[in-house]
Amino acid sequence: MTSEPIIAARGVTRRFGGLVALDNVDLDVPCGIVQAIIGPNGSGKTTLLNALSGASHADAGSIRIGGNEIFRLKPHRIARLGLARTFQTIRIFENLSVIENVKVAAACHTPTSLFNIVTSNARQQQSEAEINNSSREALEIVGLSDRAEHTPNQLSGGQQQRVAIARALSNQPSLVLADEPTGNLDSRTSIEIMGVFQKLNEQGITIVMVTHELDIAQYTKRMVVMRDGKVVSDTPVPKRLNAENESRRLQEEQKAVQLAD
Repeated sequence: MTSEPIIAARGVTRRFGGLVALDNVDLDVPCGIVQAIIGPNGSGKTTLLNALSGASHADAGSIRIGGNEIFRLKPHRIARLGLARTFQTIRIFENLSVIENVKVAAACHTPTSLFNIVTSNARQQQSEAEINNSSREALEIVGLSDRAEHTPNQLSGGQQQRVAIARALSNQPSLVLADEPTGNLDSRTSIEIMGVFQKLNEQGITIVMVTHELDIAQYTKRMVVMRDGKVVSDTPVPKRLNAENESRRLQEEQKAVQLAD
């Protein structure tokens, strides 16, 4: 890890009418970490994620990503910060195959909510062969290389979420922001998704994820708790769960139940 945080937010304030959604928030995200932002509905966690991604401005304060003040950058400059985002609602194209869904994002180098990509590494225009290779590499990372030609309706909910993650990875980001990535998934599939994030982190990608699930936050390295638009704590996760081990344990428990029936 480097000494300088990849994200440094200072005094970030956001108001919606008379409501203060973010109240003078300070936050550091160390480089090379998986960090959870957790809190109840209305705590400001998603508003903060939107500000961190550059998707919305703050009324006061500053946010630096990789040393760049994002509120002063134009969209095409934000697109050079090596940042990608995934959303709770899985919005992939039902009429396209898995590989085609990922290729669409790999060919896109500007911020666009349509493709669930906020920003990506700035690179020269890729050739069709390069787009195909980077897209298949992204599917390999999330364990879906054998589903490349399937359509979304042939996939489980967890597999569709992995397509969304692969799409975010297709432009080789250094930072991923994830909004409730397990919010619509069952426990077993949620562990699978956290396993993907842990493997990505092992490759050096920094991940910041919003969640309201305390058990999911236990798979991260650091946990930020928000309440009423404020950060009330920012601490390491003392006994971090390993998704691969937890998935194996869950499978063994299910087998034991089946044998007992």
